[in-house]
Amino acid sequence: MLRSDPERTYAAMSPKSTLAHPSPTLLTAPIELAGDWGRMLEGAAVQVLERMRHACLDGVRLLSDRQPTRLRVDEHTSGTPAIWLHPDGSSMAWIIVDIGERDWSKLAYQFGHELGHVLCNSWQADAKPAPPCQWLEEAMVEAHSLRGLGRLARSWKETPPFAGDNAFGDAIARYRQDIIDRYTALAGSQRLTGDAAAWFADHRDEIETPALNPFAQAMSLTILAEYERAPDCIEALGALNRWPGRTRIPIAEYLLKWEASCGELQASPRLPIRLRQLLGIT
Repeated sequence: MLRSDPERTYAAMSPKSTLAHPSPTLLTAPIELAGDWGRMLEGAAVQVLERMRHACLDGVRLLSDRQPTRLRVDEHTSGTPAIWLHPDGSSMAWIIVDIGERDWSKLAYQFGHELGHVLCNSWQADAKPAPPCQWLEEAMVEAHSLRGLGRLARSWKETPPFAGDNAFGDAIARYRQDIIDRYTALAGSQRLTGDAAAWFADHRDEIETPALNPFAQAMSLTILAEYERAPDCIEALGALNRWPGRTRIPIAEYLLKWEASCGELQASPRLPIRLRQLLGIT
């Protein structure tokens, strides 16, 4: 994971939730900014982050017993977006982004993906990503970000965070559609569009590699369709990775442990069950 000292840190508290919680959740935990944000106004960046967080998480039951109490979003001027796994024992999730000046679409997209990893309990020091199942988490959190971008585009057009900026909702929608178009082309070239089980069997060695590889990108659209068809299935992400080995275990065992974890948290097991069916995992 990336390691460097922030150049400067800003604190920005998120708006209070309308519901009373005994402790912060992923939706209500304060957001602070760190790193080099250039000439961007601190308040503007936080508004975008808050809007994307709500676009991703509003209506989702947050059932994990490992939710952070703070979120830090650290802007780096190079490198890739990531979760910084800082072994200091704190309850802060540390998200790294790399965007251009006022590139709000890119900020929302990167933040939504990394927020998905936090939702999947992949923010603490022991959460180092690993095959063979990391690709599936990457596909799920990419779909999580794409879903959030769609909701953000609509809400921005209706009630923009910046006065008179309604039209930028269309720019967010185009940004999202460009990603979907790329992934649709990948899915076609990989022959994922028909039989996901055959796709997985034919390409398994290539699929089960770390990071958001082209196969995970293609699969993210299948998962996005599940999110849109049955939004309650998203709550199952909060039950991920609550077992020894995390993503290091074979996919059949991974899905079984995920279903059991959903039972422990009383989360819907719809998503792991559906993925088992789609991928032909017995």
